[in-house]
Amino acid sequence: MNQIVLEKTNQIKSILAELDIDLWLTFVRETSANMDPILPLIYGDSDLTWQSALLFTPEGDRLAIVGRFELETAQNTGAFDRVIPYDEGIQSVLLKELHRINPQKIAVNISKNDVLADGLSHGMYLVLMEMLESTPFGDRIVSAESIIRSLRGKKTKSEIERIKKAIGSTLEIYENTFTKLKPGMREIDVAELMQDEVEKLGLDYAWSKNNNPAVNTGPDSPVGHNAPTDLRIEPGHLLHFDFGVKENDFCADIQRMVYFPKPGEKHVPDPVKKGFDTVVKAVQAACSSIKSGITGIEVDTAARQVVTDAGYPEYKYATGHQLGRLAHDGGGLLGPAWPRYGSTPFMPVEVNQVYTIEPGLLVPGYGYIGLEEDILVTENGAEFLSPPQTELIVID
Repeated sequence: MNQIVLEKTNQIKSILAELDIDLWLTFVRETSANMDPILPLIYGDSDLTWQSALLFTPEGDRLAIVGRFELETAQNTGAFDRVIPYDEGIQSVLLKELHRINPQKIAVNISKNDVLADGLSHGMYLVLMEMLESTPFGDRIVSAESIIRSLRGKKTKSEIERIKKAIGSTLEIYENTFTKLKPGMREIDVAELMQDEVEKLGLDYAWSKNNNPAVNTGPDSPVGHNAPTDLRIEPGHLLHFDFGVKENDFCADIQRMVYFPKPGEKHVPDPVKKGFDTVVKAVQAACSSIKSGITGIEVDTAARQVVTDAGYPEYKYATGHQLGRLAHDGGGLLGPAWPRYGSTPFMPVEVNQVYTIEPGLLVPGYGYIGLEEDILVTENGAEFLSPPQTELIVID
């Protein structure tokens, strides 16, 4: 049995009661080809082949309707009180259970805002609606976005411990890398050093290996979701990293900064120091503002204003995102009210959610400064899951 699946499915009853949802229905098929992103949390790593329905109610019913050949696999998850197999078609079994439960609100996995809550394919939605024709249930369909946001977001003790472990491994690789850095190295050389460490430790990547780590040296390196280049570290360059491992299915996502002084420089140049200190203050402002119930846009504003008040242009991305099984774990966002983010910046921050905080700015002539810390929301605010970088690392 999967401990995380047991913990997460135990959360569902109270979430549905809190949201006043009578039934949550996850409806899938051939998940090896088109997996609903919620399945690893409520079913585990096994595939579902035939049309399958996973049903949860606020009364605590936990039911799986699956093809007969997957009966034992569903039972072995330990997540379901009843597993009903079928042979020729799922419709009659599903309708029987719907009539038994008689839900007034049936939440399915569709969402305009959150890709991780949008796991019901359009084709399967059409199949479901055809099955519900001539029943009262077709008019009772609502989005499960709020359920999935809460379930993914409210981390269990085991999930938090796994995230901390991934963070620890990420920081260990950073520290090993810092001892090997020197001018003349290319961005891709630095990336390969870190990737060798990942492979040596038997870990995975929190996002695509192609740009994990992101490595940016000097003012001409393209910052963002780009692969490291042939640009070489030179004296007077800022070196920016964005890196995270996945360990035991959970991710870390951390950015760090290094400076290489020019010959004869005894102190970090004032523009670099001002830029770095500004980003540190922005991280601290975001973290200090966090409390249960605050919206993501309020946290974003706290950090963004530090950067703009210091005379820098605002960064063109959100201040932070949720972290968990994925580096970008869906749900609410610590972001501005931009159309591309939909309603996610207006969602409340909740206890036991894990977020990144990652403001940044460009220092002309030196390069990009970006710091990223991973934090846990608690009853008393927010706590860093590892010591934040507050001093610029200087390597002669």
